Amino acid sequence: MAGLNKVMIIGNLGADPEMRYTADGTALTSFRVAASRNYSGPDGERKEETEWFSVVTWRKLAEQCSQFLQKGRRVYVEGRLQTRSWDGPDGQKRYRTEVIADRVLFLDRIGGAPFGEEHDASPDAAPEMAPEDIPFE
Repeated sequence: MAGLNKVMIIGNLGADPEMRYTADGTALTSFRVAASRNYSGPDGERKEETEWFSVVTWRKLAEQCSQFLQKGRRVYVEGRLQTRSWDGPDGQKRYRTEVIADRVLFLDRIGGAPFGEEHDASPDAAPEMAPEDIPFE
């Protein structure tokens, strides 16, 4: 029986995306998206809760996100969750869960980019990373 690992997020970028290249020259762009939800507390008071997601894009999608996205842009991100681990400089095991995006929609018009511009990754968009290929942390 196959499982399902799918994430869909609509939110705003918290900072400009960061583009890097792996040792083999593969483009990688990462950015953080804030998604908020509103709800009523037990006392009836309206509250807002914001969750931050780390998003990683690869290859052509990475290049497009680096070119068109910037802090504050509203985006729809679709992909899968992936948790990776590494040993930190202090010898402690570190973990990070990220959204590996295979689809990004730009939901607003800033700087002349078309509204609703859609960027899809190819099925092989997110390769498995070897620890030595991790360009950050």
